[in-house]
Amino acid sequence: MKISVSQENLNTIFGILAILFWGTTIAFSRSLTEQLGPLTAASWIYLLSGIWGCVYLISKPGRIKKTFQLPILYLIGCGALFVIYTVSLYLAVGLAFSREQVIEVSIINYLWPGLTLVFSLPILHKKGKITLIPGMVLAFSGFYLATVESGMFSWEVFKGNFQVNYLPYLLAFVAAASWGLYSNLVRRWAGHTGGGAVPLFLLVTGLILTTIRFIFPEESSWTARIVAELLYMSIFPTFLAYFFWDRAMRKGKIILVASLSYFTPLLSIIISSLYLQVAVKANLWIACGLVIVGAVICKFSIIDKTKKEP
Repeated sequence: MKISVSQENLNTIFGILAILFWGTTIAFSRSLTEQLGPLTAASWIYLLSGIWGCVYLISKPGRIKKTFQLPILYLIGCGALFVIYTVSLYLAVGLAFSREQVIEVSIINYLWPGLTLVFSLPILHKKGKITLIPGMVLAFSGFYLATVESGMFSWEVFKGNFQVNYLPYLLAFVAAASWGLYSNLVRRWAGHTGGGAVPLFLLVTGLILTTIRFIFPEESSWTARIVAELLYMSIFPTFLAYFFWDRAMRKGKIILVASLSYFTPLLSIIISSLYLQVAVKANLWIACGLVIVGAVICKFSIIDKTKKEP
């Protein structure tokens, strides 16, 4: 199925919206995880988003049938990667023994934009220029600078935490690699089809996280604000963002969107500073400049090997 220019642009916009939605995740999830616990918050977020997704599927006749007619590799392979990414990430957060280690885990997780670009070379037959390496380094350095200068990260603390508890870091890297693979394989395995199975992926993930939550129970404190934040997280940064990202990776300008995804962690820090009423330091704007330059270099460092998508 050939994708028109207007459809490609629309799906690219969906990808940019997903990045913007994900930029609000830290601000809201921080409150949720502190009141509910990381696993409890994640299980409710994904379970509710899966329910919203299934409501979307049954709202129009034929959507469910169309979903199960999607390529089996997409349904099973990408579905497994989706679940592995989410469960690995939230287990990494849940097993972290301090807030400092949670930040370190998130830094490792944010390797996924770079891995998405790297995996596009063999999977989608893209061709990379040597400038891709400095572009990735610059973009990730922007996030690193914002994190270090804000006092959220320290190499000395990182080394000590790694020696005591290395499993969260391993899980975070598994999450980053899984999402990089997912973002490319959805294009390869289902880029030519309509519909999508993200609602099913979300529901299965929610059920698995709920099971894990019962194995590792947490104390939770519920308020009206927590319920409101939970509803927001389940709809915008989860259901809509993942749905839009899936569309963008399958039928949008994947290299452009993957390059712009470097802004996700930086947006998270800026939005968190505003939402949590923490002063935005000058280093954040320097970091923003590094991310912009790095993302632009990455965008122009990858070209199609062939004129046709695989």
